[in-house]
Amino acid sequence: MGVTAARATWVSLGEGSTPLVRAPRLSEALGLDLHVKCEGLNPTGSFKDRGMAVAVERAADAGVHTVVCASTGNTAASAATYAARAGLRAVVLTPAGATASAKRAQAHAAGATVLEIRGSFDDALRLCRELGQRDGFRLVNSVNPDRLDGQRSVVGELLAELGEAPDVIALPYGGGGNVTAIARGCAEAGIEPALVVGEAAERPTTFATAIRIGDPAHRASVEALVDAGRLTVVTLSEEELGDAWRRLVREEGVFCEPASAAGVAALARLELRGTAVAIVTGHGLKDTGAVDASSARVVDATVDAVLEVLR
Repeated sequence: MGVTAARATWVSLGEGSTPLVRAPRLSEALGLDLHVKCEGLNPTGSFKDRGMAVAVERAADAGVHTVVCASTGNTAASAATYAARAGLRAVVLTPAGATASAKRAQAHAAGATVLEIRGSFDDALRLCRELGQRDGFRLVNSVNPDRLDGQRSVVGELLAELGEAPDVIALPYGGGGNVTAIARGCAEAGIEPALVVGEAAERPTTFATAIRIGDPAHRASVEALVDAGRLTVVTLSEEELGDAWRRLVREEGVFCEPASAAGVAALARLELRGTAVAIVTGHGLKDTGAVDASSARVVDATVDAVLEVLR
């Protein structure tokens, strides 16, 4: 019943095998038996590692010397890390000032050439497509089918962990590559859960930086899934995204970056029943800038001072 994707071997960093945990408080609130797939526990902190391991290994096997990607952050961190593992050069293009600092730090630490362009993610992807056509270069964004081949492995995992097919799978919608991969994984496993994605209404400017993508690369695939009755797209306000993000960590202890809560936010808008899996795509430490820590208070080093705050 599970899906066996082609897996990387010598460049693997142990991606996959992430926890599936039940969310009892949110289950009660949403009227679902909700489980959360914690993809932020992949090696670089996001779901991107599943596909990147495959894409980079195949690029290396093909004699490529440089992998290139456009990124809002997570792809950059993953591409840089797996390129380092494979002994390849990584070139990353990001929109200037539009990515979380922790993700840029990961890419820099792994030795990638990181360029911030005066433009949007869509401009960055256009440039990377052109670079990827040159000899010795390989584009490793999700438009590369090797990425989707690796990412679909999450379906087999959640089936093994859950012990049955869920009624619903929910996840964020930025570029659309992940839901495309998951739909393929479901088809190969012979299951047809309802697929739900949450996208930001304010795509180009949303505080959920990982899905700050104006023109989804896999829009046609997403629209085809909608037309086939396989997928529901929910457009979310910034308030809805923020509420789901805070509830995940405060009610369930799952700290994710804001974009990763989009699937849960989408479920909150729909009246669905049964067993649901929300794929939470990135760890909260990937975007600590989204957390308001200004409420921290300084007190005297006495028990009385602490108790005064707690009253």
